[in-house]
Amino acid sequence: MATLIMSAKLNDVDPQAWLADVLARIADTPVSRLEQLLPWNWTRAEAPMALAS
Repeated sequence: MATLIMSAKLNDVDPQAWLADVLARIADTPVSRLEQLLPWNWTRAEAPMALAS
């Protein structure tokens, strides 16, 4: 865990946000795209836009 947190910090990424997002997305991510979840490649997933009522 310490290595994951430090890797995120060294890449100017909020460790808590990164870990939460990665854990939520990793099961649906194809093996060929796992590198996108690394801290130096990571971008936060966009939340779905709420429908206007």
